[in-house]
Amino acid sequence: MKKIRAAVVGYGNIGKYTVEALEAAADFEIAGIVRRNASDIPVSLATYKVVASLKELEGVDVAILATPTRKVKEYALEALSLGINTVDSFDIHTQIPELRRTLAEKALEAGKACIISAGWDPGTDSMVRAILEACAPKGLTYTNFGPGMSMGHSVAVKAIEGVADALSMTIPTGQGVHRRMVYVQVKPGYDFAKIAAAVKADPYFASDETHVFQVESVDAVKDMGHGVDLVRKGVSGKTQNQNFQFKMSINNPALTGQILVAAARAVTRQKPGCYTLIEIPPVDLLPGERDYWVAHIV
Repeated sequence: MKKIRAAVVGYGNIGKYTVEALEAAADFEIAGIVRRNASDIPVSLATYKVVASLKELEGVDVAILATPTRKVKEYALEALSLGINTVDSFDIHTQIPELRRTLAEKALEAGKACIISAGWDPGTDSMVRAILEACAPKGLTYTNFGPGMSMGHSVAVKAIEGVADALSMTIPTGQGVHRRMVYVQVKPGYDFAKIAAAVKADPYFASDETHVFQVESVDAVKDMGHGVDLVRKGVSGKTQNQNFQFKMSINNPALTGQILVAAARAVTRQKPGCYTLIEIPPVDLLPGERDYWVAHIV
């Protein structure tokens, strides 16, 4: 079996769990790790090639972009220009269509494929929502997140000047409405009030009730657990009151890393273009042959 050679771009929380998922996948091998500081090689990466740019790696089939969401476009365009398929976990829902259009143009030009927003939401939860829409075409779907740590929101706060570390917790209040509880460790000399105002003005938080607190140590309050309770109530044909529920409790970055690896497998099976997970046959996310899964799952 020819293994898929994957490069991991970024080695934060998602990058670390992505490497673990790749190590556990028999159909992959790690082509290398891309880090801003390639000279900083932790013990866990001692056996891998660590570089500062994708250009320094050879024979890469897919680049898994374990980067902050706001860096995805930049890194994806670079990888596609090098003739490398990409997957990412871009998580700003309202900007997904624009990113899809932009990367589709570059992917078609390069003759490669990319899968965007391949986390658990957006991502696999999106697939569940699509299935429930098919089950009950008329109705309402509520996606209730948490309580738990939002990585995308936390990274957005960390990018604000004066923030040493941050944690954003998502608290569900019902019917798809959420409260954001943000804990900030402030660098010496910076004004907490200005930082709090910047957090609330960020597009990640602007549409939600957001509370910002200053703490001495984010590590003292950090918990990577998260979850979702996805509910749909609707109509099948002309029959009312069809109720569906999908619920899970997970380690946030571990699940994201696992889905990115599954998407990395799937992207090598697609025609050139840019896709979201709802456009990918679920069987393409799984290792091995389709006939096996048809016999074991269907």
